[in-house]
Amino acid sequence: QVQLVESGGGLVQSGGSLRLSCAASGTIFSINFMGWYRQAPGKERELVAGITSGGNTNYADSVKGRFTVSADNAKNTVYLQMNSLKPEDTAVYYCNAKVVVSRPILREYNYWGQGTQVTVSS
Repeated sequence: QVQLVESGGGLVQSGGSLRLSCAASGTIFSINFMGWYRQAPGKERELVAGITSGGNTNYADSVKGRFTVSADNAKNTVYLQMNSLKPEDTAVYYCNAKVVVSRPILREYNYWGQGTQVTVSS
């Protein structure tokens, strides 16, 4: 089993910054992708930013230039630095990881964190 534990959410004023962290633990063979999704009330879950094991990143257009995703592969941890936050960034942020486990067979699974609330006040 693999667990994703998130931290770093909270309440911040518009224009402020927050840093989210997500650590993966368990029977991990390798991690192919780690990223962040968010879901606002009444809206679908959307990809915010992600990073592959090779270091390739992708971002939603709405966060380009404001958010930065990074990873510490040795710690199986992904970070999301969020700057210049706007009220429309308010949502529950979920960590996502595509993890290869070796037992019972070598296979990739998709895992989710429990979610962390980010609230940006105007």
